[in-house]
Amino acid sequence: MNTTLNMDRAGRLVLPKPVREQLQLEPGEPLELESFDDHIVLRPVRGNATAYKKQGIWVFRTGPLKASVVDETIRKVRKERERQILGTKR
Repeated sequence: MNTTLNMDRAGRLVLPKPVREQLQLEPGEPLELESFDDHIVLRPVRGNATAYKKQGIWVFRTGPLKASVVDETIRKVRKERERQILGTKR
């Protein structure tokens, strides 16, 4: 996505909603900023996930998830299951 942002007098920027949704950014979430000669890069600060084997299955330890991420994942899984069930009955 390419867009033009305007900085306010205090130097703040507002990230467009589609970008925040795509990156699953929540208010107050930290961002890392890198500045170069002619551009800047913003990245979400996310912990490093570690993997370990539990009862023969690889599990990723990422730390606590935000409630909004869990709710959205549950909603998507339920919707997909509903599509599969209704799709086989037709």
